[in-house]
Amino acid sequence: MTGKIAFQGEPGAYSHEACRKARPDMEALPCHTFEEAISAVRDGEADLAMLPVENSTYGRVADIHRLLPESGLHILDEAFVRVRISLLGLPGSHLDNINTVRAHLVLLPQCAQFLKLHGITGHAAADSAGAAADLARKQTPGEGVLASSLAAEIYGLDILARDIEDHGHNTTRFVIMGREPDLTRRGNDGMMTTFVFEVRNIPAALYKAMGGFATNGVNMTKLESYMIDGSFTATRFYADIEGHPDDRPVQLALEELEYFTNNLDILGVYPADPQRHQKRR
Repeated sequence: MTGKIAFQGEPGAYSHEACRKARPDMEALPCHTFEEAISAVRDGEADLAMLPVENSTYGRVADIHRLLPESGLHILDEAFVRVRISLLGLPGSHLDNINTVRAHLVLLPQCAQFLKLHGITGHAAADSAGAAADLARKQTPGEGVLASSLAAEIYGLDILARDIEDHGHNTTRFVIMGREPDLTRRGNDGMMTTFVFEVRNIPAALYKAMGGFATNGVNMTKLESYMIDGSFTATRFYADIEGHPDDRPVQLALEELEYFTNNLDILGVYPADPQRHQKRR
């Protein structure tokens, strides 16, 4: 598929890396915010959007669950991308020359052991790829950045150390969204369905609504709640289940769910990423 895929961040961000891995034949379009990436697709500037929804270390990505239902877009695919952190430096520099590093706040604690071992002080930056661009522009001696290997390629920096994160399991799950839904069965690892709903204001509504998935043997892999418009009484739930809406067990479970909800919106029907099942084993 040719065309453009939008992502939030600077060129070389991990979302950019996800675009390259999942849609290598598409042009990646950087956007300042998630809202801009969504708007780029909705307005026809891009064909798809690559949006992170959760991380194995830090949980869900802030605000993304609030944005997806209002986006007008549909989930077409998911992608699990392992976060591999590299220490980047100016061309010709060496690890022993690095005194400080800059990186997004979430990357610094992931490399705490490496930084302590080498006596390097970490400083938070708004964006790791942006920090790489700053280093390439300012040429600050003794400074490095923690970022992706793609950032090194884009900004002409040297990779002084690879895979320096303390734990090797850090993975981000992305969803790929487009303007039109795709309900066809595809992939070799089963289908996923994502939806949002609001329960009716009756006793034990959520408990009863979830019962249909258990009795029909439908595996719910994710269930999260969040407030709507800052109200403590209006709660929306975001859920991922294994299966296709045309599967009889899923049909029965969704029918029972609808009985206890004010509204139910399916955000996407898409093939499971192979890594989803690999992580389970």
